[in-house]
Amino acid sequence: MTQPKLAPYGSWKSPITAQLIVAETITLSSLKLDDGNLCWLESRPDEGGRNVIVQLDPKGAMCEINAAPFNVRTRVHEYGGGAYLASGDVVYFSNFNDQRIYRQTIGDELSEPVPVTPEPAVPAVPAAIRFADGIMDKPRKRLICIREDHTEASAEAVNTLVAVDLERGDCQTLASGYDFYSSPRLSPDGDQLIWLCWNHPNMPWDGTELHQTELDADGNVLGSRKITGSNHDAIFQPEWSPDGILYFVSDRSGWWNLYRHLDGRIEPIFEMAAEFFSPGFGLGVCRYGFRSRHEIICTYSDKGTDCLASIQVDSGELNVIPTTYTGLGGIRVAEDAVYLLAASPTDFPCIVKLDLDSGRQQVIKRSSQVELVKDYSSIPEAIEFPTEGGLTAHAFYYPPCNADFAAPTGEKPPLLVKIHGGPTGASNNSLDLRIQYWTSRGIAVLDVNYGGSTGYGRDYRTRLNGQWGVVDIDDTVNAANFLIKRGDVDAERLAIRGGSAGGYTTLAVLTFKDLFKAGASYYGVSDLESLAKDTHKFESRYLDTMVGPYPADLSTYRARSPIHHVDNLSCPIIFFQGLEDRVVPPSQAEAMVNALRRKGLPVAYLPFEGEQHGFRKADSIKRSLDAEFYFYSRVFAFEPADEIDPVKIENM
Repeated sequence: MTQPKLAPYGSWKSPITAQLIVAETITLSSLKLDDGNLCWLESRPDEGGRNVIVQLDPKGAMCEINAAPFNVRTRVHEYGGGAYLASGDVVYFSNFNDQRIYRQTIGDELSEPVPVTPEPAVPAVPAAIRFADGIMDKPRKRLICIREDHTEASAEAVNTLVAVDLERGDCQTLASGYDFYSSPRLSPDGDQLIWLCWNHPNMPWDGTELHQTELDADGNVLGSRKITGSNHDAIFQPEWSPDGILYFVSDRSGWWNLYRHLDGRIEPIFEMAAEFFSPGFGLGVCRYGFRSRHEIICTYSDKGTDCLASIQVDSGELNVIPTTYTGLGGIRVAEDAVYLLAASPTDFPCIVKLDLDSGRQQVIKRSSQVELVKDYSSIPEAIEFPTEGGLTAHAFYYPPCNADFAAPTGEKPPLLVKIHGGPTGASNNSLDLRIQYWTSRGIAVLDVNYGGSTGYGRDYRTRLNGQWGVVDIDDTVNAANFLIKRGDVDAERLAIRGGSAGGYTTLAVLTFKDLFKAGASYYGVSDLESLAKDTHKFESRYLDTMVGPYPADLSTYRARSPIHHVDNLSCPIIFFQGLEDRVVPPSQAEAMVNALRRKGLPVAYLPFEGEQHGFRKADSIKRSLDAEFYFYSRVFAFEPADEIDPVKIENM
C-alpha cells in the first residue's frame, strides 16, 4: 500500500475539482406520477441552470420533454416550486423567461410548446403574471393553481387561487383576500376543493389556514369555510384519500404529525416526536401519499435523519420501511412501489424506486455520475453541543479525508463553518461534492443547524423568533468552540461561509464575535433595515418574527446589522453576488464591500451577471468555489495543489 504524502492541510491535491462538480452534477426535484408515468425536473448547470422535465414511462423508456430554450421554473414567491404538472400524454409548465403557462405533448419531439396563458397585458412589466402549484381539473378542462400578479409595479404583488381555462387561457378567481395561497387539491369526485392560505407577517411554517369549498358542475365556488389552522398552527400538504377523507400535516403538538378531518372533527393519525414534513421556501413539497385508503406511505425526520414508513390509518400502526438512505423527500406512491428523492452520506441525491412488497431498491437517475471512492469521502458525524441558556444545538462535522495525503505531525486542520440559508432551513448529511471539495483538500467542515432550524420540532424552530442575529451567532460560535475543545481543529484558522440568510449570520458572526479569521458571504444580508424595506412580497414581513416589527423596532434592526458596526470587523471577507438578485439586492453586498475598503481590511468582491438568488450557471458555481478556496489560501498561507485563477484581494 502506498504511503500517503506529507503536505500541510489545505495543500492536498484532490480529484474533486470545481469543474468536476459542475460538469457531472445536476439537481433533481419535483417528482410527479401520473398513469404510471414518472416525471421529474433536472436543473443543469452546464445549460445555464435550465430546468428540464424528464419522463420515464412504464416500459422504461426515458425522454426529455422541453427542449431549449424553454426553462421550467416559476417565480411565484421568487423561490418557485410547483412549476409543472403532468396529465396523460401532456405536461403544462411555467416558462421562466415570460412566466406563461405552456402545453407540451410528451414524446412529440417535432412540436413546440404551445402557450396557454396570454401575453402580458402590460408589456412594460415583463413576466408580471406568474403561476405555480397547479393541479388538473379534467372534467372542466382547466388547471387550478396559484396566480401572482405583479402588473402594478409600485404595489405589492397580488396572490389568488385561480382556474385557468385550457382552451381560452383566461383565469377565473376561486379565492382571494389572503396574502398567500398554496396547495389546491380536488376531491376524488371533483366536487370539493381545498387549499392553504395565510397572511402577513406569517411565513407558512408559522401558521396557515386550511380552507374548503364546494364546486358546482361548472366549477364555480359555492362558499368556502375554514377547516382548521391559525396563526400558531402550521398546516402543510393537505391531501384527499382515495375514499374522499381529508388529511394534512400540522404542528399543533409541537411536531409536524399527520391528522385527518373526519365527521367534523380533527384526529391524529400517528403522534410522534418527529417531523413528518420539511417546510421549505418552494412550493410543491410532498412527504406522504396513499397506497390505498387504508395505508399511507410517508417519510419523517428524527434529528436530521429521514426514515420511510407505512401507517395503517385505521389502527394507527406505524412500520418503518428499511432503506439504505438517510435523506428522503419528494415521495410519490403507487400501488406496489414508492418513488423518492433519496440520498445518504455515501450516496449522491438520486431518484429511487422502492418495491413495497419485496423492499428492492432501484436507482432511476443519479444527480452525479462521479464515482467517488471512500478514500476521498468524508463521512459526517452528527454532533450535539451545549449552547446558551443550558440548551443543546446540532451540527454535522466532516473531518478532512484524502488517502493520498497526511498532514505533518501535530498540525490541526483549518475549519470551515457552513451556515445554511433560511434562516428557517436545515442542513442534512447527504453526500455533497461541494463539501467534499473542501475536506479532500484538508479543510474540515462543520455544517451547523443552529436554533431556528427545521427538523427538530417547533420549540427548536421558534428559538430564533425575535432572536435572529443572537441565537444563530451564539450557536455557531459554540459549535466551533466545541470542536476546538475536542482538539479536532486549529483555533487560529477558522473560516465561516453562508448564503442568503446564512450570509447574514456569517457577516454577523464576523462583526460581533472575534473567533473567526476569514469569511465568505454569498448574496448575504448586511443591513436588516434595507432587507425589510427592499425585498419581495413573500419575505417582506419575515423579519417581524425573526427580529421585530418594523419600523417600531428600528433600533434592534440597526443594532444587529453588520453594516452599522464595521468598526468591529478585523478579518478578511470575500463577497459573491448575483446582479439580478431580487431577494437580497446587490446593494447589500456593495455597501459592505465599500465599508471594508474604507476600513482598509482585505476584501474581494465577485459580482455575477445573469444570476439571481442562488447561482445556477456552471461558470458561476465553478468560479465562486475556486475563488473562495484561493481566498483562504492567501489568508491562511497555504499553497493550493492546483492552479487557480487568482482573485483580486484589495488591501492585502
